[in-house]
Amino acid sequence: MGENEDPVTRQQVIPVLRVFDHALARAFYVDFLGFTWRWQHQFEPGLPIYAEVARDGSVLHLSEHHGDATPGAGVLIVVADVRAYQRVLLAQHHRHARPGVTDEPWGSTMTITDPFGNNLTFWQRD
Repeated sequence: MGENEDPVTRQQVIPVLRVFDHALARAFYVDFLGFTWRWQHQFEPGLPIYAEVARDGSVLHLSEHHGDATPGAGVLIVVADVRAYQRVLLAQHHRHARPGVTDEPWGSTMTITDPFGNNLTFWQRD
């Protein structure tokens, strides 16, 4: 690294969200929201799972470990077309999630609460 090079410039922020059931998390994040379940780690059978999901450049870590995160967190995810994404989600007729879009002076947002109380806000900049 050069003398004037910022050591943080190549870093990525990855939120960690608390989940309580990896099968339910996989169904919600993969089957409903369209994320890819990239990997998971478990020290041994019966212990909590830690996993990574991704979609269009956004990466989230999902943890069943009680000390990793607090339930009820909020994450802002930038999307190119929030209304198109909303149409994809509504077409699935999910039993517990029928998200709406809100237009704000700073852009359009669609907030979805996962089964564990975490709020995912998908934001399209104006």
